[in-house]
Amino acid sequence: MLRAAGVGIGDEVVVPAFGNVEVTEAVVQVGALPVFADIDPVTYCLDVTAVAAAVTPRTAGVVAVHRFGRPADIARLHALGRRHGLLVLEEGESEAPYDETAQRRERAAYLDAKLRGVRTPDGGAGHTYQQYVVRVPGNGRPDRDAFARAIRTRGVDCRVPVKTPVHRLPEYRRCVSLPETERAAEETLALPVDAALTRREMQRIVSACNALGGLLQPAL
Repeated sequence: MLRAAGVGIGDEVVVPAFGNVEVTEAVVQVGALPVFADIDPVTYCLDVTAVAAAVTPRTAGVVAVHRFGRPADIARLHALGRRHGLLVLEEGESEAPYDETAQRRERAAYLDAKLRGVRTPDGGAGHTYQQYVVRVPGNGRPDRDAFARAIRTRGVDCRVPVKTPVHRLPEYRRCVSLPETERAAEETLALPVDAALTRREMQRIVSACNALGGLLQPAL
């Protein structure tokens, strides 16, 4: 789509660094330069203000990525695109059947009500909970990884959604300030929210997380 729109050598395309390395790769493949903008800490999608700050005379487009079942602010991005004559593309997520989405929302609501010591996601309009992503607060330094190891030993299958932001990968390394991206990469953890989870499995997730409280002491 970038190539078809005439994006190429000498152009810049604003992209998120919070995951989705394939978006950055696509920009590079057409000969353009990926420019990383920060994310909104609630939606984990591109922050429109950060995108506006990243626009230069060479900017040709923006690629917005929908994250974890939460849509990017496409209306504002399109408005920004019209002001600057930019192409605005979307990288979507696979859509689950309606019944599955309803069950995921039901399980997410249960976790929202029961979890303690971790910051639960802001539901927001249209959230489909492709992933249920919490934040594990640091205790002097981020302790998300220790928290994840501890709840795995209690039978909870969790995962770190973005281990390394794209701007810190060797092939795309940039000296750029992306504080919300960095913070999200250090604190976020995806907990199970699959439609197939039983009530007992949901209780195990809550019990394991609440026993730790999200505030493990960092190892000395």
